[in-house]
This record gives sequence, structure tokens and C-alpha cells, in this order.
Amino acid sequence: MANPPLEIVIFDTETTGLSPASGDRIVELAAIRFEGQSKKSAFHSLVNPARPISWPAFQVNHITEDMLREAPPICEVIPEFLRFIQGSLVCSYNAAFDWAFLEKELVIAGFPPLKDVLVVDILKMARSVLVGLDSYSLSSVAQYLGIAKPQRHRALADVELTAEVFFILQDILNRKGVCQPAALFTLFGISNQALEDACSQKVSLIQEALDLGGRLKIRYFSRLNTSISEREVIPKKIVQEGKRLYLVGHCLLRNEERSFRLDNIVDMELV
Repeated sequence: MANPPLEIVIFDTETTGLSPASGDRIVELAAIRFEGQSKKSAFHSLVNPARPISWPAFQVNHITEDMLREAPPICEVIPEFLRFIQGSLVCSYNAAFDWAFLEKELVIAGFPPLKDVLVVDILKMARSVLVGLDSYSLSSVAQYLGIAKPQRHRALADVELTAEVFFILQDILNRKGVCQPAALFTLFGISNQALEDACSQKVSLIQEALDLGGRLKIRYFSRLNTSISEREVIPKKIVQEGKRLYLVGHCLLRNEERSFRLDNIVDMELV
């Protein structure tokens, strides 16, 4: 993988409904760019979706068609947004939802797919770090973390709330050894071309170790106790179970054969 991005963009959308596949569109797009935990810049735009807002969506976000009548179309908003997120680690709460809408809007606006953008799901982070909550909605997680700010279901306000949640979760993970943006992407990234490329790089390195009869030094994230451990492994094979790939090998730390989920391997090197 290329050098990890140093800045983080947290973004959010509001939409006409819940399904881009059924024709729902983005009506509001917002993002804040951070250097460390310091706010660097913000992006916000309403978007004319060229279709009505569904009643259930209006009941949540209270965005009216009158508010959108003079708003720019997505083909004007997307280029500015893409410039805003360039070179960053892009994060969202329930990122698969927001990213699916963005990908659909790219197609509508005539832009090519985004292949190299690293997208992290903060919902995945919350589920990993805060095990056993009754609800993982943004408002429930914020309340659990002691954040008094309500969820307003408007894009920029929810980005601000999401940022507070993200940095608390990031601090918890930092104390457990998950310190780099690239590690967040490896562990909590959504399925896209960049994540597939990162997995392919791991598979290639494992295959090289198998061919050379070498060992691998890995940093492995345990989702049971949300901690990082360092292991040396003599690889034996790669197996697939369902959609997941596993490295099977002799773990020198435990002195026994172990299976390691590839998506839990933060990084590895041939030794």
C-alpha cells in the first residue's frame, strides 16, 4: 500500500430515501477535514436531486423541495468534493450506505469509479471497540461515550457529531496499538478496490514466503480484546472460508498451528 494519508476527512450525506439502486439521490453532502484532531477545513452543499424527497426521508432530515430548488446539481458538487477529500483517509458512520450513494452519483454525473480512495466505516470501529451495546446508532454510541450533542440528521451537524465519536474511538484504539491511519483502513475499511488491492498485497507476500520457505512477522488485531499482538509465523497455506481469507501457519509465539484472518493482519513483513 502507498504511504498512509496524514489527514482524515469525515463526511455525511442526506438523501431522498434509502436506496440508490431504486433511484434515491443525495440532497446534502458535507465533510470536515482534520489534521490530527484539529479541524482544517469544511465542505457543505445542498444538492438538487431532480426528484422528490420521500416522506419518510423528509420526516428525518426536514429538507424540503423548496430548499433544494436553487441548489446545484450533483455534477457541479462532485468535482469540488473530490478535490476536498483528495489524499485523505475518508471516514463515515455506516460508510457503506453513504459510499453507495456517492458511487451512484458518480455514475450519474459521468465520473469514473473511485479506485484508490481509502474509506473507513466508523460504525465498524464502534462495534469492535464498544462490544455489547444494545444499539449502535450514531446517537446511541455518542450518548454512551458521554457526548451531549444530539444527532440532527443534517449532514454538517452529523459530521461534527461523528468526528467526536471517531476521535474517542481512535484514542481507545491508539492505546491498544492501532495507531496509523493505514491500520484503521485495514481493519475497518469498506469493501472497495483499494481494500481488495491491500488484500492482494498480503496474499502476494504470503505466497512469496511460501515459495522461499521464509517466515512472516505480522501485527495481528484481536477483535476479542481489541488489541494488537506481534507474531512470527511459518506460513503453510492460505484458505478461504466464506468471503474471508485466512493465513494458516505455525505461530512461534504459541508454538502451535494457528489461523489468522487476513483482514485482521495490520501489516506483515518477510523475515
